[in-house]
Amino acid sequence: MLELNKIYNENCTDTMVRMPDNFIDLVVTSPPYDNLRDYKGYIFDFESIAKELYRVTKKGGVVVWVVGDATIKGSETGTSFRQALYFKEIGFNLHDTMIYVKHNPIPLTHNRYEQQFEYMFIFSKGKPKSFNPLLDKCKTVGNIQPQRTFWQTSSDEQRTLAHSQNRVKETRFKYNVWYYSVGAIKGRNHPAPFPKQLATDHIISWSNENDLIYDPFMGSGTTAKCCILLNRHFIGSEISEEYCTIANNRILCTDTKV
Repeated sequence: MLELNKIYNENCTDTMVRMPDNFIDLVVTSPPYDNLRDYKGYIFDFESIAKELYRVTKKGGVVVWVVGDATIKGSETGTSFRQALYFKEIGFNLHDTMIYVKHNPIPLTHNRYEQQFEYMFIFSKGKPKSFNPLLDKCKTVGNIQPQRTFWQTSSDEQRTLAHSQNRVKETRFKYNVWYYSVGAIKGRNHPAPFPKQLATDHIISWSNENDLIYDPFMGSGTTAKCCILLNRHFIGSEISEEYCTIANNRILCTDTKV
């Protein structure tokens, strides 16, 4: 049986094969893709991983899959779309297609507009059992909204037009385009550290306290760190011994800002 709140230094398929069916409440991860499929000398078998994720995810559970597309020989690969369609093919719902925009992308110069975002696909095994929406303040709070017209059915089945007009509330659900600053973590030699706030926002949105969160590509340990701070349990897999050491040192650090 797997030990909770532990990062396993192994291929994620080896970790998941020891999990029972319907075991994980939420997956938050960013996998290697395209020319990064050969990751530290290890090969990323996407289809096997996706099938195992479906098996171990609970009914009502969610997989947050953050992925982008490389540009190879002048063309974007479309890997992200193929992966999303495969997740649907094996039984997941594509609950939402979200966008992660980088405030500070690497400045490059090509004959195209430079890439500033990645996809955050939200896959659910049936209807998500948890949704704790993040809120934004409304800039027009107190303003009168445009009049809304709708059909109203009376007790005698007569339909009449009705009108409503409300004031803008103080807050609203966040939209599905999220903005984060990216960059290396001081003292942590990992090529693509996960923004801590991104992991935090998804863990809050799609899980509750004491739920079990899994990251099959734990990398520098951000998902695990956020789970500790948010009172969730976690399991992680990281095939690179170097990155596994980084992650374990990080989650043991008493500085909660790390």
